[in-house]
Amino acid sequence: MRTRSAFRPTSTLTAILATVPPLVACGEGSPPERVGATVERDTIGDTVVVRTVSGSAWGEPARLVAEVAIGELDGPFEYLFGQPVSLGAGADGTIYVVDRQGPELRAYAPDGTYRATLAGAGEGPGELKGPDGGLAVLSDGRILVRDPGNARIQVFGPDGEPVETWPLRGGFNTSSPMLRDVRDNVYVHILVDPQADIRNWVIGRVRIGPDGVAGDTLVPPDVDYEAPALEARREGSVSRTGVPFSAGEDVAMHPGGYFVHGVATEYAVTLHRPGAPLRIERIYEPIPVTTGERREEELRVTRNMRQNQEGWRWNGPAIPDHKPPFRDLYTGRDGRIWVHVSMPGVQRDDPDYDPTDPDAVPDEWTEPVAWDVFEEDGTYLGRVDAPEGFRTYPTPVFDGDLVWATAEDELGVIRVVRYRVERGMGTED
Repeated sequence: MRTRSAFRPTSTLTAILATVPPLVACGEGSPPERVGATVERDTIGDTVVVRTVSGSAWGEPARLVAEVAIGELDGPFEYLFGQPVSLGAGADGTIYVVDRQGPELRAYAPDGTYRATLAGAGEGPGELKGPDGGLAVLSDGRILVRDPGNARIQVFGPDGEPVETWPLRGGFNTSSPMLRDVRDNVYVHILVDPQADIRNWVIGRVRIGPDGVAGDTLVPPDVDYEAPALEARREGSVSRTGVPFSAGEDVAMHPGGYFVHGVATEYAVTLHRPGAPLRIERIYEPIPVTTGERREEELRVTRNMRQNQEGWRWNGPAIPDHKPPFRDLYTGRDGRIWVHVSMPGVQRDDPDYDPTDPDAVPDEWTEPVAWDVFEEDGTYLGRVDAPEGFRTYPTPVFDGDLVWATAEDELGVIRVVRYRVERGMGTED
């Protein structure tokens, strides 16, 4: 195991916040509206509907701009990343990274300087065996790492020293984050019924208090939706994969302690706030799937499925003509909703593609990463575009105008980057 170096939290990092447009007064009991957006409001049962028809509070799209990047092609081991699986950020700006290659938990100063390796491989106190996407930093500075391989959550003190472990129910491994709410509860993924068929799995969240005591198991809303899928069969087993560009169902936990949920058959995201649900809608222009994107995905899926079933042929719904309005849902530590939206595909050269290889699949199409960002009251702030190389895995950390994520350059070098949202970087679609 790598020896820990001394670790002390640093002074508070001051976030750079952009100025927002002035607020406009609205009806009693309604959330404030900002200049630049046309909004319709409705109430269906106990659910308030906020629908953005056009425009946004920011006007023009914003863009993520890198402030700090950690990672090198060659250099000290502490600055090389193999497989980062989770990220975290302390209130003082300290950056935490769990790298499954090792595995290790490392801490970096707000300026990207390596500070300490807090955990290495093993089964003892302060050691990790199979960490996944679960990493959270509590308001008192404690660092929590979810480690299904050791069936526990490893807790480190603000000084980086291991202080205790909390037991995990089951060994469910997930790339999804372990969210912390405003009361310092954390929410851990769990299979509600592990005996069920994989198609009927329900993945809930166990609420664990700041004292490590497990509380309620929360179950996402059941909307009876099954995304289009394809199947391959071999020796009594079944492999399933989604139909490319089909609408999926996504759910995230909000720091208010409730689910944010949506099915991408329409642009609608519901905040299941206790006693006061709110549904966010936005009028959008559907984005077509290009012929090239369709062909590339058909080849990719066919190749993968034939690894499970020789001679496999397409046996499900066709790839749709248009992309779903959104792909994933994220929540910020400040309560904002980040909706990962579909974007037009971009064609590029693939110098490694060999058309004479029957197993080769061209990699000529990519889709830029972008989000629609909403306040918790449904106000549409605007679109945020990510730079080329931005990765949505591991799950980025969003907080106000700061985003922590990984990026990969053309040489395959992985870096951990802190971005800031810079507005006025383009023209709104």
